[in-house]
Amino acid sequence: MFKKNTIHFFVLFSYLLFAHTAYAKNTHAYGPKEFSVENKWTAIVAAYAPEIKAIDQAFSQLADAQITQTLTIKGVKYQLGSYKGEPVVIFTTGISVPNAAMTMQMALDYFPIDRVVMMGIAGAVNPDFQPGDIAVPERWYFHDESVYVNPDPKRAGSFVLPDYYENAQKKYKERRKQDPHSPAYENFGYIHPEEMTIVKQGWDKPRQMPYFTATTELIELAKKAVKAVSPINMPSGNPIQIKVGGNGVTGSVFLDNAQYRNWLQRVYNAQVTEMESAAVGQVCFINDVDWVIIRSISDLAGGQHGKNVENVFDGIASGTGTKLMIGLLDQIVIAQKAQ
Repeated sequence: MFKKNTIHFFVLFSYLLFAHTAYAKNTHAYGPKEFSVENKWTAIVAAYAPEIKAIDQAFSQLADAQITQTLTIKGVKYQLGSYKGEPVVIFTTGISVPNAAMTMQMALDYFPIDRVVMMGIAGAVNPDFQPGDIAVPERWYFHDESVYVNPDPKRAGSFVLPDYYENAQKKYKERRKQDPHSPAYENFGYIHPEEMTIVKQGWDKPRQMPYFTATTELIELAKKAVKAVSPINMPSGNPIQIKVGGNGVTGSVFLDNAQYRNWLQRVYNAQVTEMESAAVGQVCFINDVDWVIIRSISDLAGGQHGKNVENVFDGIASGTGTKLMIGLLDQIVIAQKAQ
């Protein structure tokens, strides 16, 4: 009897001790991990299958690029390895803004990442671009953060705007006098653009952000990569053009409309449009992580005659973009070893 009661007591005591320990850990371990490793990782990121396929294929053909471990967390596949001795993690964000923001933040919480290199396809807003060409924008804007409003029955061609938005418009106009990169806002019919409001550690209140700026050092390394890589050609043999700098726009929209494309060029002076980059930039900005994004042209975003050909060029464009991405990784390794 004594032995049986002793066993029950021990089991109960062990359970209570475990529960207390788990509770104590939960109450004192909120928030993401704090990584103390000195040599932090480069995240190599794409949005969907053709892009990650091009990256994986490039890695498989390089003797100094290795994948040493693959794991899946919450459905996301992460490939851990190295490029010329520098640690990397490769993963896809998923398509569109919510997926990109969620997956990017998860990766920063899980792994000791201090820079992000994203590569993917995009639609051309700049009419000089053709499929296969590459843009590495310096700034990224959300183009579909907006107010949808009713027409004004008393004034043809006008709209009934909420008071808060009328006040915001005044601030936008004043800021543009100081910042030439601020959008030259105008409405697209009943759609009136506004800005993402974000909060960051150390700020006393949320702020509106007209755009997110890629890390200057990585933009400069991208310029070096353009000069250092072998000429990048289309399968036809035609050389591509690469533009580093300027603006890109992001929205939860597959853009295939010529009028809206023209509007993006007027308002944002955009080079390309796609569905993830500004979200990745926002997450990196909030987490103080360096970032840059390479976008290769897969289609003309509605500027073409007839049907959109993104499905024809997505693999080809991913291939041209990957060649520049590898060149950029080379420059990152050189810069790391020089420190």
